[in-house]
Amino acid sequence: MYLEVNGITVLYDRAMVLNDVSFHVDKGELVSLVGPNGAGKSTLLRALAGLIRWEKDTLKGTTLGKITLEGSVLFGGEEMMRLPSHDIAKRGLILCPERGRPFREMTVLENLEAGAYLVKDKGVVKETIDRVYGLFPVLDKRRGQVSGTLSGGERTMLSIARALMSQARFLLIDEPSVGLAPLVKEDLFSRINQVHGMGITILLSEQDIGFAFDLATRNYVMSRGKVIAEGRADDLLADELIRKTYLGL
Repeated sequence: MYLEVNGITVLYDRAMVLNDVSFHVDKGELVSLVGPNGAGKSTLLRALAGLIRWEKDTLKGTTLGKITLEGSVLFGGEEMMRLPSHDIAKRGLILCPERGRPFREMTVLENLEAGAYLVKDKGVVKETIDRVYGLFPVLDKRRGQVSGTLSGGERTMLSIARALMSQARFLLIDEPSVGLAPLVKEDLFSRINQVHGMGITILLSEQDIGFAFDLATRNYVMSRGKVIAEGRADDLLADELIRKTYLGL
């Protein structure tokens, strides 16, 4: 198993956000994580990227209250739960957050260069920039544009491109289609499929079940902080309880 998650539990004070979540992703897979708002999908991806640990260690006494984080995350056989987020990123496990969240005052090119801060070889940086411009032509056209003025779809593409600049091996992509028009969404998912075709493993958190199921080789369904089902799209859609109760179909 490339990514093995065992018993991840997250509480904010007494509010349980994740409850004993376990699953796995094999190398080269594109796996989707689906479920309604509030299911815990974004919290799970943040935990895998080390951001919940960062909150736990640095945000004591805030409105978040006491944070409890338990469980195990193995990536390439190495335990990630004890590592800070920047060390997890160095190992190639990269989060692409919801709505992209670029550095808004920086240009597209400056964002891409910032994504390559761990790469010391300038030749590799230039090659990777050329590669992501080929993958996302709209970013090439916008390379000198301030990122805060990009559309929602362009910001998401920039988030993925910035992750690729860090020589990502595994992308955690959080809700990429939120707020996007259908045609923009379709183009974005085509680009994500191309990224997967480059040999990059992907865990995709997504509310648009149709797109997620079309892309993914396997799927996990989350509800109220738990993984309640796992399988291929046809099998999940054939289960009436899952389809109506958890997928809203």
